[in-house]
Amino acid sequence: MPEISRFMPPPSGRAWPPFALSVRHGPTLYVSGIGPMGPDGVPKDDFAAQFALVIGHLILKTTVLLTREGDVAEMNRLYAAAFPADALPARTTCVVAALPVPEFLIEIECIAAVY
Repeated sequence: MPEISRFMPPPSGRAWPPFALSVRHGPTLYVSGIGPMGPDGVPKDDFAAQFALVIGHLILKTTVLLTREGDVAEMNRLYAAAFPADALPARTTCVVAALPVPEFLIEIECIAAVY
């Protein structure tokens, strides 16, 4: 049986909720929801900038959480542009009332392959 590895948040002054950032089991990597936290914080009310911060890894399946139904069409456009047409991941998209960080317009979790 493959070993299970957990990747925890870095020790810093930031308060993290109790979860692993990701868990690896063999060649599969389960990634916790990734919010749009950049080096300068969260881009305020800029959906495209927030999307760009949370997408970009080799991903097999994503769950996309949006806080505004009006962002679905733009998310579809940005999502299609982020991946080659022949490598689109499986996806579930949900519009939710809120995310844990009030400024987040989007959060994406994924399952990624690790080789």
